[in-house]
Amino acid sequence: MLLLHKLIKTIMKSVKINPFNIIGISVRTTNEKEQSTKEIADLWEQFMSKNILSNIPNKVGSTIYSLYTEYEGDYTKPYTAIIGCKVDHLNEIPEGMVGKSFEGGNFIQVTTRGDLTKGLIVNQWSKIWNMNLDRVYSVDFEVFGEKAQNPNDAEVDFLIAVQ
Repeated sequence: MLLLHKLIKTIMKSVKINPFNIIGISVRTTNEKEQSTKEIADLWEQFMSKNILSNIPNKVGSTIYSLYTEYEGDYTKPYTAIIGCKVDHLNEIPEGMVGKSFEGGNFIQVTTRGDLTKGLIVNQWSKIWNMNLDRVYSVDFEVFGEKAQNPNDAEVDFLIAVQ
């Protein structure tokens, strides 16, 4: 049974996401020349080293979200990456942070498991980019919840906005 569990690395399903707010830190980036790989890694470093999580007001839980939004086209064009948490409202946005509201909608949820230190996120996005999905490029995100606490054996949900 354990062997079978290790073979099943990716699960995909359709889900409906309700509208939500997020506060966090952001960077404008692009996937060209692997620029986003470095810039998003730097954003994560800043998020962790400056303990941004504890400075986000009105959090709804401690799950961390890595969002991609404000696309100038598809995934090959510039976009904004935000690392933060869901919040009740956007009335208090600390200096140096951003707050955004998202409509929610229809998403494909891809769940994958593996080693975060060995390119799990980048590798999964490469697979998603090659999937035949009817993407809308409004907001896509990763969910780092309780099952993502062990970086060497993390389970991460990827949510991709679709028609």
